[in-house]
Amino acid sequence: MDTEVPTSTRVLDAADALFYAHGVQAVGIDRIRDSSGVSLKRLYQCFPSKGAIVEAYLRRRDKIARGAIEEHIAGYETPREKLLAMFEWLHAWFQQPGFHGCAFNNAFGELGSGSAAVAQVVREHKAALRAIFRRLVDGTGVADPERVTGQIIVLFDGAITVGTVSGMPEAALQARDAVSILLTASIPASGD
Repeated sequence: MDTEVPTSTRVLDAADALFYAHGVQAVGIDRIRDSSGVSLKRLYQCFPSKGAIVEAYLRRRDKIARGAIEEHIAGYETPREKLLAMFEWLHAWFQQPGFHGCAFNNAFGELGSGSAAVAQVVREHKAALRAIFRRLVDGTGVADPERVTGQIIVLFDGAITVGTVSGMPEAALQARDAVSILLTASIPASGD
């Protein structure tokens, strides 16, 4: 039995495709309405403003992205393997049709401090990713997990930027190799 897709889901599906492909500022409410097939009145009943749609879009992207990462790394055993696998996940993501970079970086780049709510959602996403990295780094035996986590985050976000701007998916594998070297160098030698 087919069930009808909820109106809010139709709006978010349309907004997601449009925002990710064209940017938040380039997409107006009318375009979301037309793409979703939802009347303007009904759209505003679900989301009182474009800002609310942007926030919901990013929150949904956060849930999907973190779920995909966790699912991908679940197939690996050690924290080190899981950390390196996150960069392999990036590599595969960079090669997907329609890849346009990180939705969070893109939205923050467009709206920045102009939207406190969007900035907050982006910061929450980045903090949640950092928590995943920190949890894994804690299991590797490095001497300074906080410092190493910060360095890995820079490599992760840097790989996304390079992969997006250059169109070179191998940026993720280069970052993975740098993380491997970093982890090895950050584990104290026995007897220290």
